[in-house]
Amino acid sequence: MDLVALEIFRTVAHEGSVTRAAERLGRAQSNVTTRVQQLEEQLGAALFLREGRRMVLTPAGATLQGYAERLLALAEEARQALHPGTPAGHLRIGAMESTAAARLPAPLAQLHARWPALVLELRTAPSRQLVEQVLAHELDCALVAWPPPGLDEEAPVQRTPVWTESLLLALPASHPPVETPADLRVHTLAAFAHGCTYRRIGEDWMRQATGQAPQVLELASYPAILACVAGGRCAGVVPEAMVDLLHTPPALRWVPLGPCDTVLVHRRGYATPALAALQAALHGAQDTPSVLAPDSSLRS
Repeated sequence: MDLVALEIFRTVAHEGSVTRAAERLGRAQSNVTTRVQQLEEQLGAALFLREGRRMVLTPAGATLQGYAERLLALAEEARQALHPGTPAGHLRIGAMESTAAARLPAPLAQLHARWPALVLELRTAPSRQLVEQVLAHELDCALVAWPPPGLDEEAPVQRTPVWTESLLLALPASHPPVETPADLRVHTLAAFAHGCTYRRIGEDWMRQATGQAPQVLELASYPAILACVAGGRCAGVVPEAMVDLLHTPPALRWVPLGPCDTVLVHRRGYATPALAALQAALHGAQDTPSVLAPDSSLRS
């Protein structure tokens, strides 16, 4: 095995297609196919099931994927460690959708302008899934709402507080005034999939009205959530920063739910110039970036 072969294997696994993997890697499809076949021969195991143009991991392939993620992440960390004053290489960042839209454009633009050799990759997902991807070496760091629901309390991550979001419960404009959960007249929550901290906060708040968890309508974006709330039969939890981002916020009733911390998480012991540069950009630092020490009260 070599790192190039593992990178090709990982890309095919992520894309589920030789064609898309070749496009992403800038390689000929025949080259990608050949390298995967050579890797299978070296390991003596089939790594993919070929279903037409789709490439599906076999059990052996799924096992190798975990090792490939860790090996490639460690190799990238080693490359960056040899040049401690110059952020370069790749940095894979995860973020909640609201954070990516409302908080990250300016810091990431600043980071790119200052360190053009640093390649940034941003993925969005609910908080728990982001932390799990960090632990699986699929992401280098992530911005999540803490604490993510269902996450192991002993998860080996370091976290640094970045922002405190003010959360709002969005209700239909025609809904009567709400001072306590008992005033609610809707019993469905429009929210992201399981693993979303804001969903858990909304469910806990609405549960106080009836003693039962609300029905949940799972959606994939804030515009879809707000559209369903405007339809008159749902509630939704939205950070105030996301509402401020809208040019014309919908005519809804907004109920304050309180604060929720957004933290930057990464694996314990993980420290690279790229991560330090991101931390500096997030905190508005203008001097040479250095690794920030996590708040001791937030250490896992």
